[in-house]
Amino acid sequence: MTDKTQPTDPAVTARRREIATEHVVFKLLQHVESAHPGLLDSIEASLDHLGDNAHDDTKDDAAVRQIAQRMIDSARSS
Repeated sequence: MTDKTQPTDPAVTARRREIATEHVVFKLLQHVESAHPGLLDSIEASLDHLGDNAHDDTKDDAAVRQIAQRMIDSARSS
């Protein structure tokens, strides 16, 4: 691991946190699905309830659902 000073740019910090979170969640999904088959099906069935919590023009529920669907599809294919 490279030891670098923490960036002060909030966008950089948010990007890094998102990458790390996606990795951990992805590995968790794979692990739990292997022990409890059907988890991914259950999560997929709940996507209709997932949405973007923005209250402005950037709100896009479909985009949020697409991201979740890609994560599910990726966990299934690995």
